[in-house]
Amino acid sequence: MRLNNILPNKDAKHYKKRLGRGIGSGSGKTAGRGHKGQKSRSGGFNKICFEGGQMPLYRRLPKRGFKSIKCFYKTEIRLSDLQNLNISEIDIFTLKNANIISKFTRVVRVILSGNLSKKIIIKGLKVTKGAKIAIEKIGGSIM
Repeated sequence: MRLNNILPNKDAKHYKKRLGRGIGSGSGKTAGRGHKGQKSRSGGFNKICFEGGQMPLYRRLPKRGFKSIKCFYKTEIRLSDLQNLNISEIDIFTLKNANIISKFTRVVRVILSGNLSKKIIIKGLKVTKGAKIAIEKIGGSIM
């Protein structure tokens, strides 16, 4: 046996149909493309979203703004919200248990809004400059 003697099994190989090779081939003359028109000619095609010249759907609909996916996981809380809590040590888990923030929240920022009159300790939360000064003025701390 030699390499030039090896053949594929019978009916294992399908040869490409030869188009436009005379009437006897069965695919002569128009070569299976029908008569006339854009799709019968070489290079004739439409874009996928082409609607026959009508204004396409993606141009008819109004444009909308951008909303970041990240904003779903961020939350801001006020000092007045912390005032209402009966806990002195505050972290993200205590805020979730108290239903002040969503269970999906990953980043919490404390902002200066409202009054704070009790000493609190904040762990693992972001704090604005004004809120930090207000917390430390009362004797609280940020870790």
